[in-house]
Amino acid sequence: MLFDWAAQPFFTVVTTFIYGPYFVSRMAADPAYGQAMWGYTLMVSGIIIAVLSPVLGAIADQTGPRKPWIGAFAIVKIVALALLWFSEPGSPVVYAALLMTLAAVAAEFSIVFNDSMLTRLVGEKEIGRISNIAWGLGYLGGMIVLVVVVTLLAGSPETGRTLIGIEPLFGLSEAAGEDARITGPISAVWYLVFILPMFLFTPDQTRAAMPMGTAVRSGFAELKGTIGELKARSGILRFLVGRMIFQDGVNGLLALGGTFAAGMFAWKTVELGLYGIILNVVAIAGCLYASRLDARLGSKRIIVISLVCLTVATVGIISTGPGFTLFGLVPLPTGDGGGLFGTAAEKAYILFGLLVGVAFGPVQASSRSYLARSVSVDEAGRYFGLYALTGRATSFLAPAAVATITLSTGSARLGMAALILFLVTGLLILLRTPYPANKPA
Repeated sequence: MLFDWAAQPFFTVVTTFIYGPYFVSRMAADPAYGQAMWGYTLMVSGIIIAVLSPVLGAIADQTGPRKPWIGAFAIVKIVALALLWFSEPGSPVVYAALLMTLAAVAAEFSIVFNDSMLTRLVGEKEIGRISNIAWGLGYLGGMIVLVVVVTLLAGSPETGRTLIGIEPLFGLSEAAGEDARITGPISAVWYLVFILPMFLFTPDQTRAAMPMGTAVRSGFAELKGTIGELKARSGILRFLVGRMIFQDGVNGLLALGGTFAAGMFAWKTVELGLYGIILNVVAIAGCLYASRLDARLGSKRIIVISLVCLTVATVGIISTGPGFTLFGLVPLPTGDGGGLFGTAAEKAYILFGLLVGVAFGPVQASSRSYLARSVSVDEAGRYFGLYALTGRATSFLAPAAVATITLSTGSARLGMAALILFLVTGLLILLRTPYPANKPA
């Protein structure tokens, strides 16, 4: 569980709520160009993850222990995050894009090996509960870092003070982007410290009697065999395809939702951080409640309910702008009441964001337990490698679609609308998938 706690601030603080929006709206010269470049950064990392994750999962089944792999990728992630400090406003976005790609790839590869340990550590009945609680702990860790940023480190452009009215610690300058750039080193240190309990106290598989070279060749052969197996395991194939599509929409919504708000409402670090805290509070509650429902209703129903919520929320988000929501069917006052989130449109955006917060944790945690209930212990590594592949194989499509539509139309709103297609298509496929996925359809 502490692995998720350690890993989540990268996704919450860096990718979604603080550094990503900084990259789009303050580091890049133009927000539309920034959103497009951010989308292409996610696309490149997604392709790398898609190609290599199933191979690494298959190799892990042959070599045995997972911890050495997690440790190697942790070094890459920590170094890349620490170097984000040097991505100043106006500096080439390629530099920051390269570091984000390295960090994202290392983070996702680590998750492959961590998730494949789950079937060896807990029984089948406990998988859904443990997975959802771990995801909730991850959001709690991310929220704590967000709280630190907005209360102690990020000053308002107007007052120069943080959310609690003090001068930013270490004299961090909002104008120089230091309030956002600091999230890279903070997430690196957090990961380094809190990943240690997993290394020290979680049992790992014993070392297999197979050298690395042989394991690599065997891993490729096993991957080929696993893909061949899917022809006879249509339920698992359908689940992986459905997840591949809806996870693209989920990833895009998480990665681009904050940047979309930053461009539309000119939210800075304080507003984005507070928005992230609100969503994470709701997400923690959603995961904890889903941890009980998963055992009672099953992982499939949790995923279906979550996808419906995410689809409704995405429609609400893209339909909201200054003075309106639901594409103008509901007009809103345009006056600014002052303070944070002072307009009615901002408040409406946050309401739809709460629906995202309730659902985006359970949809991912219960997907993990869905697969864990559908495969045996000995094949967990290679199938979780494929699971990572299906989470990333077409993950470049959602950000690429958003980026390309945004560039071609000049409208971030139309770009974000592409995410609805991914969510709905994946949902329709999942509805026809057996549960567990290894049962006859």
